[in-house]
Amino acid sequence: MSSTAAARLAALDLTLPEVPAPAAAYQPWSVGGDLVFTAGQLPLIEGSLPRTGRLGEELATADGAALARLAALNLLAIGVAACGSLEAFRVVKVVVFVASAEGFHEQHLVANGASHLLGEVLGDRGVHARSAVGVPALPLGAPVEGEAILERVPW
Repeated sequence: MSSTAAARLAALDLTLPEVPAPAAAYQPWSVGGDLVFTAGQLPLIEGSLPRTGRLGEELATADGAALARLAALNLLAIGVAACGSLEAFRVVKVVVFVASAEGFHEQHLVANGASHLLGEVLGDRGVHARSAVGVPALPLGAPVEGEAILERVPW
């Protein structure tokens, strides 16, 4: 990929949102050395959840993957806020929490929505280790939540 991450984001017809305001007593990110640890990000659009519910009940796997993609867009916004640009960091690790009904076992496929977006936008700097974790509920009734460890990289 020879184009910049910003150009790839624009080619996907996406723009970075404002960093979502914390919903409780925490900050959107914390820095330790060259690492940026994000807070969990819900799939918010202009401060609102487009869907609520659990995968395997109210939502299908494809719905969850689309929402994980939105959560990853919010993670990219934090990366830019913390590091200065899309070119200034790489993704080390992503954790995607999936609100799952009993018997739902496709958390890894839901998490692909986030992983694919990070790779599409950041190229090799978006390739990461990942955990996909099924949970019974998430804040505000969100279907997914993503968090990441980012590493600041030299220009």
